[in-house]
Amino acid sequence: MKSKNLYHWVLAAILLAITIVFGRFFLLPIPWTHGNINLSDASIFVAGALLGPLPGGLIGGLGTAFLDLISGYTQYAPFSFVAHGLEGLLAGWLYQRFGKRYLGQWFSLVIGALVMVVGYLFADTLLYNWTAGILGIGTNLLQGLVGVVVAQLLIPKLKQNRRR
Repeated sequence: MKSKNLYHWVLAAILLAITIVFGRFFLLPIPWTHGNINLSDASIFVAGALLGPLPGGLIGGLGTAFLDLISGYTQYAPFSFVAHGLEGLLAGWLYQRFGKRYLGQWFSLVIGALVMVVGYLFADTLLYNWTAGILGIGTNLLQGLVGVVVAQLLIPKLKQNRRR
């Protein structure tokens, strides 16, 4: 039992670090939205699918808030904590409920991505204006969907290795 609990904590710490690394080093700046496209969503989805909703939410929220703080987007840190935290929480919860079916897996992760897109729509609107919020929808949606695809490629392999 202690070994399984330790494995859970170590995996959570690794996924938190990967969230930050994926967000910091695999990114494409988008000037007109004051943001960028990165791969942090992929690790958030993996965390939610493998560890469940609460770790997925904490990894999503803490990882992306810290990422914003070290990347010069401090104004986004509280919004990222909420948007990506809800993304990981909801994707993890839905994945537990519907993840046994292939379409359920996709559904769970896509809904998580849509929550993140709506979160950043409000963030950009509050920080800047409606135009910035609307312009950010496309790039945030692209980021979320890329995260879904990457996560869907990684999750089966990670689950397979976890059973060994």
